[in-house]
Amino acid sequence: MKASQHIRDTMARVATLRQQASQCPALAQAVLEVKRFQSQRFAGTYPDLLASPAYGASARFFLTELYGVRDFSLRDQQFVHVASALELTLPQRALATTLALTDLHGLTEELDLAMARHWMAQPDTDSPAARYLACWRAVGRQSERDWQLETVLRIGQALGELTRKRSLRLMLTLMRKPAQLAGIDALQNFLESGFDHFAGMTDKGGSIRDFLALIGQREAHWIAQLFNATPDTGEQLLGKTLQATDTPLAPDAPDTGPQGYLS
Repeated sequence: MKASQHIRDTMARVATLRQQASQCPALAQAVLEVKRFQSQRFAGTYPDLLASPAYGASARFFLTELYGVRDFSLRDQQFVHVASALELTLPQRALATTLALTDLHGLTEELDLAMARHWMAQPDTDSPAARYLACWRAVGRQSERDWQLETVLRIGQALGELTRKRSLRLMLTLMRKPAQLAGIDALQNFLESGFDHFAGMTDKGGSIRDFLALIGQREAHWIAQLFNATPDTGEQLLGKTLQATDTPLAPDAPDTGPQGYLS
C-alpha cells in the first residue's frame, strides 16, 4: 500500500472512533476522563524530566502534543490533506517515521476508546486509580501495549537521527509560508516543534539516548505492573503517581524507578 493511502486509511479510522464517542455523551466524557488520567499519570511519572533544563521541553512535547487532553482532529485533517506531498518529498527515513507515528496514533485512539467503554461500566465510587487499573486489565491486549512502547522509542530514536540533518530543518522553515497559505499551520507547527525540541535536547547538554532509555525503563516496568501486580499494589502505585502532580516540580536527579505509562 502507498504511504499516502496508509495515512488516509489510518486517519479515517481515527475519525470513525471519534465519531463513535461523540454520538454518546457519556462515552465522550469517559474518553476525556481516561485521557486526563493518562496525562496526569505521565506528569507524575516524569517530574524530573519536566523540570530539567535539558529535557523539560521534550518531555512537555510528549505530554501536550502526543498524550495531552486536546482535540487533535484539525491536525489530523491537515495530515490527510498533505499525505501525497509527504510521500513525494520526505526522505525514506523520515517517511517511515511518519508512518510509524500514524500507526501509533491510530492504536492509541483505539485503546483509549476501549478503555473508555469499560470506564463507563466501572462504579464511580471507586478511586480513579482502581477504576483505571480495572479498565486496563479488562481491555488487555498486552502485545499491543508493548508495541506502543517499542514504537514510541523507535520514533524517538529516528527523530534524534533526523535532527542531525540540518537540511530537513531548512525544508521545514521553507514550508512555513506555503503551509499557512494552504491552511495546514497546525500540522506545520507540530512538525517544527517536534524537530526543534529534539534538536534542542542535545544543544542543552542532554542525551536523546539517555532520555529514551529512561522512558523505556519506566514504561516497560509499568506495563508489567499494570498487568501483573495485585489490585491493591497497582492502585497504590497509580495513586502515588497521581499525587506527584499535586506537588511543585523540582529538578531532582532522574528516578530509576518507573511510575507511569505513556498512553
